[in-house]
Amino acid sequence: MIRGVHHTSITTADRDRLVAFYRDLLGFEVVSQSEWSGSNPAADAIFGLKDSAVRMAMLRASNAYLEIFEFAHPKGQPGDHDRPVCDAGVTHICLCVSDIQGEYTRLKAAGMRFHCPPQGAGAVGSATYGRDPDGNIVELIEPDPAGPFAFPA
Repeated sequence: MIRGVHHTSITTADRDRLVAFYRDLLGFEVVSQSEWSGSNPAADAIFGLKDSAVRMAMLRASNAYLEIFEFAHPKGQPGDHDRPVCDAGVTHICLCVSDIQGEYTRLKAAGMRFHCPPQGAGAVGSATYGRDPDGNIVELIEPDPAGPFAFPA
């Protein structure tokens, strides 16, 4: 039985930079960090890779976990910092906020790029898309408390 989503994972060329962004700017807590260089048959089997060398971190915000990988081997292709949301694949992570305008203003002042200011999104509430330092999309949403996507108080 599937119980829910546990975490989202992002691969980056710079684990420390991305951990700092999610920890220092978005308030995630680092719950673990580890690394290995070769000779990790279990990880290689899961990843479908050979002789992986990885630095990773697991972060948490409330009930959401975010896993960040930096592969020293094999080296992956660089990501597109402006990948459109219409391309196939995972498009974004979404963070629930209680003051979307305040968070937008704070994050924009800290240098986070946004597609637009927060917009009314009907029954969803208000939302906007921004980008982390690698160009991954981070959605901020403030659900309508009376709408179908509201979090329990």
